[in-house]
Amino acid sequence: MSVEFIGYVSAQEQTEVVGPNGPVVDPEYIASSALIQERGGFDRALIAFHSTSPDSLLVAQHAASATERLGLLIAHRPGFAAPTLAARQFATLDQLTGGRIAMHVITGGNDRELQADGDHLTKAERYSRAAEYIRIVRQEWQESAPFDHHGEYYQVRGAHSDVRPVRTAGIPIYFGGASEEAIAVTGKYADGYALWGEPLKEAGELVGRVKDAAARHGRQIRFSVSFRPIIEKTEELAWERAASIQALLEKRQEEEKGPTGIGLDRAGRKPTSENLPTNEGSRRLQKIAARSNRHDERLWTGVAQATGGRWNSTSLVGTADQVAESLLRYYRIGIETFLIRGFDPLSDALTYGSELIPRVRALVEREERCGR
Repeated sequence: MSVEFIGYVSAQEQTEVVGPNGPVVDPEYIASSALIQERGGFDRALIAFHSTSPDSLLVAQHAASATERLGLLIAHRPGFAAPTLAARQFATLDQLTGGRIAMHVITGGNDRELQADGDHLTKAERYSRAAEYIRIVRQEWQESAPFDHHGEYYQVRGAHSDVRPVRTAGIPIYFGGASEEAIAVTGKYADGYALWGEPLKEAGELVGRVKDAAARHGRQIRFSVSFRPIIEKTEELAWERAASIQALLEKRQEEEKGPTGIGLDRAGRKPTSENLPTNEGSRRLQKIAARSNRHDERLWTGVAQATGGRWNSTSLVGTADQVAESLLRYYRIGIETFLIRGFDPLSDALTYGSELIPRVRALVEREERCGR
């Protein structure tokens, strides 16, 4: 079946309104979260990356050791490890897991946050570097003989790897970003394009732009959209929960003191002139949220409003049947992958596995059967 689901595994239990609970690196939480999602029918789980977070590759390795089938989509920033080294690291983990690894290349949405790791390039330069980085990574996976590379950001002589990915085609590479630079890199180099949850009209337009960019290189791209589904037994209860999430988030933001506050993750922090994301994807969410906190019946932007459009922050709100029908509408505009994570991580993952994922798969199967 063409539809797939990506979950989310973090190093400790925390969201905008939960935690942080446990140690910064909580092996038991990582394992239990990964297992719940594997048993719930998720195909992959995203492991995020941030300038202050535990290492995404190592967290993914632990999640993989606790599971048998769950794929890991590992966020990775180009520029901090040499592309030849990163290629070997990902290929090694791919071999250890039997081909369960994918790479999500991220360029970063906040210049100040990137500078914490010593990256002072402009956004345009980061995209240019990312393109060169991906070229070298793929070459290391595919070339049978040592190769040289003489580029703007990297100079490589005699590069070669004894370890290759499990699949001949290499490890799938996802990319994101709504700027023209991001779409150009996606169209030429990426296997998958990840967009945040926008109204159907805006999402469809973005999908069309990326398809056009890929077509110019004779390529096809798989599309992923990210949501934070809020599911209850009735629609009224679901909207009540959404309101309570926003109220709790705003209360925590007001109580936050000093640079580290009360431990909210970066997605939960109150937007300021210093931390407000300036990437095009966040700007799009900021504009969408400013128009209204509800779109297309059940797309809710309350958390996006409170956080300045940070990361995956929009929700589909309703019963499991209603949210499944909404996801089907995104499938109809060409999106076959859904990245879903909750505000209460473990409880919501259980609900998605038992209530939402089976419904969406059944709807898509019926859609494909009727379309033949």
